[in-house]
Amino acid sequence: MLVAAAVCPCPPLLVPEVATGAAPELDAARTACADAVGLLAASRPDRLYVVGPAGAGATGAFPAGSTGSFAGFGVDLSVRLGDGPAADRPLPASLAVGAWLLGRADWADAPVEGRGVDEREAAEACAATGRELAASADRVALLVMGDGSACRTVKAPGYLDERAAGFDAGAARALGAADVAALLALEEELAYELKAAGRAPWQVLAGAAEGAGLEGRLLHEDAPYGVEYIVAAWS
Repeated sequence: MLVAAAVCPCPPLLVPEVATGAAPELDAARTACADAVGLLAASRPDRLYVVGPAGAGATGAFPAGSTGSFAGFGVDLSVRLGDGPAADRPLPASLAVGAWLLGRADWADAPVEGRGVDEREAAEACAATGRELAASADRVALLVMGDGSACRTVKAPGYLDERAAGFDAGAARALGAADVAALLALEEELAYELKAAGRAPWQVLAGAAEGAGLEGRLLHEDAPYGVEYIVAAWS
């Protein structure tokens, strides 16, 4: 069953080497992510899954030892997800950021696997994936990677959309309160229009948390660059 979860944003800019001169702007988010990952370790899980949005060809399971790279972002930096032989498929960017967070925390508390989720995946399919993960071991923890809308300002990747602030506020409330029903009620089409790639991974979390009785805490919320970043911890 699910015993803990950490929710973190997944922009490659979270990695200081990628952000370069802009790195200090995300220091608060990095600190909150480190705190959330620390809470995962304190839950003493038997297995940790890193769940994040992924594009075509990068969905599904990624075994321990899978590697990712930030070369596409101009940085000669590679990461590995847990211990194991190198796998054939490279990690999608969201899981690479998750692997970087775990490496930064020197994670050695439980075996790790990755799961890439299509951002267009239907809510019920996401929830079913979450239930499957939660049932895979006695004590399961999730590191859930995903951003809110990318439409908060005119300079945002998706330009300004007046619906974005309300969507993000609802998502932040649900994640901060561990409100499973509210997460499952997030509108799939609206999330896609707002470029909120975290919607599907958050709904995987919701499915995993059904009946677990976890409590949530919002650790950080901000929208730098017009993109919503949320950090929360469930335990």
